[in-house]
Amino acid sequence: MPNRLPPPDLLIAFETAARHLSFTKAAAERFVTQSAVSRQIAQLEAHLGVPLFERRHRALQLTDDGVQLAEAVRQSLALLHASVDRIRLQARREVLSLTTTPGLASLWLIPRLADFLAAHPGVDVRIDATLERRQLGADGIDLAIRYMAVDPSVGDALFDETLQPVCAPALLRDRQRPLRRPADLQRHTLLKIAAPLGAKQMPNEWQSWLTAVGAAQVQPAALLSFNAYDAAVAAAVAGQGVLLGRRPLVDPLLARGELVTPFPEGLVSARAYVVVVDERAARRPAVQALRQWLLAQSRVMAPPTTSPAAPPSAPAARPASNRRTARAPTPARHAAR
Repeated sequence: MPNRLPPPDLLIAFETAARHLSFTKAAAERFVTQSAVSRQIAQLEAHLGVPLFERRHRALQLTDDGVQLAEAVRQSLALLHASVDRIRLQARREVLSLTTTPGLASLWLIPRLADFLAAHPGVDVRIDATLERRQLGADGIDLAIRYMAVDPSVGDALFDETLQPVCAPALLRDRQRPLRRPADLQRHTLLKIAAPLGAKQMPNEWQSWLTAVGAAQVQPAALLSFNAYDAAVAAAVAGQGVLLGRRPLVDPLLARGELVTPFPEGLVSARAYVVVVDERAARRPAVQALRQWLLAQSRVMAPPTTSPAAPPSAPAARPASNRRTARAPTPARHAAR
């Protein structure tokens, strides 16, 4: 079927003349002569078989057909311009990919990420939240935040981690099962992270903490295991048991009173959260901007906040900022979380 649409250049010339109601102004906008615009309009009218302008003395007026066509061309050109602008913008945008654990992503990174995006409007960030250890570069990953022994030749340390029991305030109000000392955990459910299927067994961090505080023989009433730390945190907030909190990841929940620390003792991990950058990606300014932003965020983190005091009838929650800490004797051997 032959194309019955008028040539695009005639339609564009018509839209310009209709907008100005002047062939002279349309010619100036299109950098052609007035007679060239007049010929294009005449060609368009001949193609359609109807007049589009009423030519008056020193003035132009659109006919009814001209008004209808002018609006259709205007809308079509606006849609075309928007599509072209969107395609050009997408072509200029840069995509960064960062891999880290689900727990760090949901509890620390994502609540802060809007600040980076606001400061870098031309950059999109793709978060790969997984317990699997991705291969930078080979898996299309630019940066990683890993839980590992600090090695300046590998990456920049963001912050270390202290393991300290946390629970919902309601557990401290349970008169039948008080939480005054670590031995009282034998009456409670402990929340823990299980090793992923097919992975090497993860160390029992609860046992490490209990040993460090002199309560190695404590056997909890029950264990509730999760494959992701953020799910375990949600269970703790819901009052399902006592969690070995990773500080500072859980510090915002402590500050809001959703969690409290029943005991002051904490176990400092021999590992830390480290930013690792792919060597080839490191040359990109946007990658370096994200790396610097991550390091800056770690420096401005608020100090640990004291947990709300428990009611007089329950044992008081320990001040989170005055926790006693012990250093883990050896690095954990499980994969970076």
